[in-house]
Amino acid sequence: MIVPINIILFTTSGVSLLIVFLLFLYARNKVSKASQILKKTQEKIEDVHRSVENERKEAFLKLKDELYKKRTDFKLEIKRERIDLDRLQTKLNTKCEYIEGKEHRLDELRRELQQRERQLLRVEDNLRMNETKIKNLYNDLIIKLEHLSGLTKDEARQMLLNTLEAEVRLSNQKWIQKVEEEAQQTAKEKAVQSIINAMQRYTADQVAPHSSGVVNLPNDDMKGRIIGREGRNIKALEMTTGMDFVIGDTPEIITISGFNPVRREVARRALERLIADGRINPTRIEETVAQCEKELEELIYDYGREVILEYNLQNVHPEIIQLLGKLHFRTSFSQNVLAHSKEVALFARMIAEELNLDGTLALRAGLLHDIGKSVAAEVEGTHAVVGSEVAKRCGENPIIVNAIAAHHEEVPFTSVYAPIILISDTISASRPGARRETLTAYLKRLEKLEEVAYSFDGVKKAYALQAGREIRIIVEEDILDDEQAMVLARNIAHKIEQEMSFPGQIRINVIREKRAIEYAR
Repeated sequence: MIVPINIILFTTSGVSLLIVFLLFLYARNKVSKASQILKKTQEKIEDVHRSVENERKEAFLKLKDELYKKRTDFKLEIKRERIDLDRLQTKLNTKCEYIEGKEHRLDELRRELQQRERQLLRVEDNLRMNETKIKNLYNDLIIKLEHLSGLTKDEARQMLLNTLEAEVRLSNQKWIQKVEEEAQQTAKEKAVQSIINAMQRYTADQVAPHSSGVVNLPNDDMKGRIIGREGRNIKALEMTTGMDFVIGDTPEIITISGFNPVRREVARRALERLIADGRINPTRIEETVAQCEKELEELIYDYGREVILEYNLQNVHPEIIQLLGKLHFRTSFSQNVLAHSKEVALFARMIAEELNLDGTLALRAGLLHDIGKSVAAEVEGTHAVVGSEVAKRCGENPIIVNAIAAHHEEVPFTSVYAPIILISDTISASRPGARRETLTAYLKRLEKLEEVAYSFDGVKKAYALQAGREIRIIVEEDILDDEQAMVLARNIAHKIEQEMSFPGQIRINVIREKRAIEYAR
């Protein structure tokens, strides 16, 4: 069969058109997909551009805020420095005016002195002329007296001096003895009367309240929660507070032990708060202790400020106010130290007023006399010496500084206020009901100190002084030399540290003295 050529050509062209049409559809599809991909890519690029732009704007705003804050801080700093400079300039101008006034007064005094000096020179010339005349008359008189008495000038002088010396010595002895007896009797009567008047004018509770180191528990199961797994809670408490928590057989009681009264109060408050809260774990313990420390610092300052306001004292350094507040949590033989200091201040003021002295100065010295007890456990030295150093550093009057340092007779008195503070301290500490410690317990502690000293060879005498704050030891000078005495002091101190518990420090004073005694017969 023969197919016509036209049909073949038509068929071929139709297939070609179909192929072209299919290729066109495929190409258009590809182009459409490419357009979509390009569109999505452009959208993503625009999103990235917008994100970058937003981040750039945020960074710019942050930078702008930071620059504004820095500029504000810088302006404030400049303002503060300008205020300080103005204050210093004002102070300097005041000092310059004061110095100029002094120079003016000095010039006036210099001119006045020069005028007086010229007057004195004229008077001196007149006196010299008169002295020459008197000397000539005196020599003439001596010659006439020697001629009449038959004695030389030296012999007559010696005879007269011997006679007068015997009479004056006898009279002076009688007169001095009488004056001393009258003065001692009068001074004794006035001192006793002043002290009695001060004691009669003062009234107080028998024993001031003081903080306790005992915490009551709701039940004995709470002990296990406080101890914690493998003791982690009790260890965290002891680490954060620096105190020892004694959990004994006594039911529903935990005792807090430690020499630092402020830290002991922080531990007591923190433990009570943890028991009330019920959540006891190391993290909670650290947070509670930190919170109690902050609250107690504010409370301590409030206690100190109340005392300052109560006695209307002026220009008191903030450090002294803080240390006074700490005394509220310290006791001495069960006597609250802050209450004791207030008593001493009142006694000192009353005694000073009896003697017509400055009562305000005596009150201030009495109130601050035990200020060293707030830091004595942290600083080297006795509380009297440490307190005087604190008062001196805080700009207190030198009379007050000496009264604080000398109220246990560790340094010499430089004013009458120092013995007044010593007497007031003794009255407050020894009045009936002031302290709960029995005489037996007090003597037992002193005897323990002396017993430790006598346990060493070469000790002749040992005396416990200042309520056990010092032990004075006299050694056999023939047995121990100077170097051995120093070694003995160190050994005694070491043994006291091992066998006794005490706050602060104990002074060991070893005395070695060689005396040579003879009699002339």
